[in-house]
This record gives sequence, C-alpha cells and structure tokens, in this order.
Amino acid sequence: MSATVMRAPAAQPLDRHRLLVLGLVWVILLLCPFWIPFIGGYTSLGTRILVLGLAAMSLNFLIGFTGIVSFGHAAYFGLGVYGCGLILRYVTASTPLGLVAGMLLGGLAGTIIGALITKRRGIYFAMVTIAFQQIFYFIAYKWNGLTGGFDGLRGFTRANINLGFANLDIIKNDYVFYYFVLFVFAIVAGVMGLILRSPFGRTLLAIRENERRARFLGINVERHIWLAFTISAIFIAIAGGLYALLNNFADPSSLYTDLSGELVIMCVLGGIRVFWGPLLGAAVYVVLQDWISSHTVNWMFFVGLIFVIVVMFFPRGLLGILRRRSEA
Repeated sequence: MSATVMRAPAAQPLDRHRLLVLGLVWVILLLCPFWIPFIGGYTSLGTRILVLGLAAMSLNFLIGFTGIVSFGHAAYFGLGVYGCGLILRYVTASTPLGLVAGMLLGGLAGTIIGALITKRRGIYFAMVTIAFQQIFYFIAYKWNGLTGGFDGLRGFTRANINLGFANLDIIKNDYVFYYFVLFVFAIVAGVMGLILRSPFGRTLLAIRENERRARFLGINVERHIWLAFTISAIFIAIAGGLYALLNNFADPSSLYTDLSGELVIMCVLGGIRVFWGPLLGAAVYVVLQDWISSHTVNWMFFVGLIFVIVVMFFPRGLLGILRRRSEA
C-alpha cells in the first residue's frame, strides 16, 4: 500500500511538464508575428517554418513513431502543392477546395504506393520511395501543358476566405495568412497527437521497438505500416497545399529528392522520437538557411556542418537532449 501511495504522485510532475511544454509551444507560435522581427525575421518566414515544420512532423510520424524510413516523402508534399495549384489555376479560386484537392491527391498516391511497398524493409524500402518520387518528379517536369514543366505552374493565387460574418484577407495580409496556416497546423497536429495516443498509435510504437515481437503478438505489421504510410502522406500533402498557398507557385523542386533530404535533416535536428522535435528542427533549419544565405552562397556547407555536429554530439536531437535532461 505504501509503495503504491509513493508511486502515484510521480506521474504528476511529468504531466505538468508536458502541459508546460505544450503551453509554451503554443504561446511561441501564437505570438510569432510579433517577436520574430526582433530576431531579424519576418511574418512570411514564420509561416514557412510552420509549413515545413508540419511536413517534417508528418514524415516523423513514419520515421520516429513507426520506425520506417522514407527518403521519397517529398513526392506527396509536391503532389499536395500541385493538387492545390491546379485547382486554383484551372478549376476555381477556392482556398479550402485547393487544400482538400492537394490532400486527396497526395493521400491517394500514398495509399496506392504504400500498399505496394509495405513488405519491403530497411534500405530497400527507402530506395523504392525514392524511385516513386522520381517518377512523380519527371511527370511534373515533362508535362508542360498541365504543370508548366521546368518553369513551374503559375497564374494562380490564394483566394480570400469568406466566412459569412467576416472575410479573411489572406492575399495581402501576411498576419491573417499566418494565423490561417496556424489554424490548419493546429488541427493536423491535434489529429496526429490523438492518433499517436490511441491504441493504433501504441501499436505503431510496438512495431518500431520490435517488429518481430509485434508480429508474434498477432499484429498485422504490414497493414499497420500501410496505414501509417497513408496517414503520413495525407498530413504532408496538406503541408504541400499550404506551401502552394504561401508561394502562389508550384514547381518540380517540391517533388525532388533534395526536399526529402531536408525534411529528414529537420527531423534529426529536432529529435525524431519527440513529437515537437521536427518543428524545432524546421525552425532551426529555415532560420539558418535564411540568415546564412544572406551572407554567402555556400550556406549549405554551414548548415551541413551544424547537422554533423548535432548528429555526433546530440544524437537524440536538440529537443530530445533537453527532454532527457528534464527527466533526469
């Protein structure tokens, strides 16, 4: 009895710590347009961090919480970009419809491809994801009549959103657009968090820790990996749609291998086994890229050097090492 009484309060500080971290994250995000100019940034930079942070978190859903590495996830991000851009360019000037179209296009591709490759593991799985990514890249690159080819898809812009009682000016007002992106980010992050805390999410963690043991327990590993791949593709396609709205432009680089590598770097920088790690990694990467590139064209060398230092001395990532120290 006494042992039970002594152990029960131990969970409370951890819960308070998580709530404190969660509250701090949202305070920082909500106030971002007001404090980011003081560090030399601007509102659109904060929006870019949110979009790429969401993309990195979507990839981390697969890497960090399922244990499956994909080097071709830019395919679904790029399909989200083009899906949104094509709707706005050729169908109707509707921002919500563009986001839904991008999500459906990326999610459908992820569903089909995930079903084809779920039996592959390790380097074979990663290489197949790159192969499919290259297919989508060359389709976008060569289909000039629809995608604009190498020059990209132009001639569209994000449309204001009429709520009936108010009109959201997301075209000219960068502050309003930032909070629109933050609203979408909050919904996706909330759904992602609920999935990871559900029995399905716990099953993904079991597969990550020991796939063979999970299979012996009767878990259909291939089906769970397929579902995780599909969900991850849907989430990252939403980020792709937001990216199209941010830039009012879609080009094949959003489908290229370089972007997949950058997303993996963001996950590792922040911490692949921490929910908010990829968001921190995206913030560090985007801010460093913006600041260093304003001083030298060789910014990739310095970002790569920082990445190597983090991997060597902080293998858990920046947020992972902070979390470890707080729990010590």
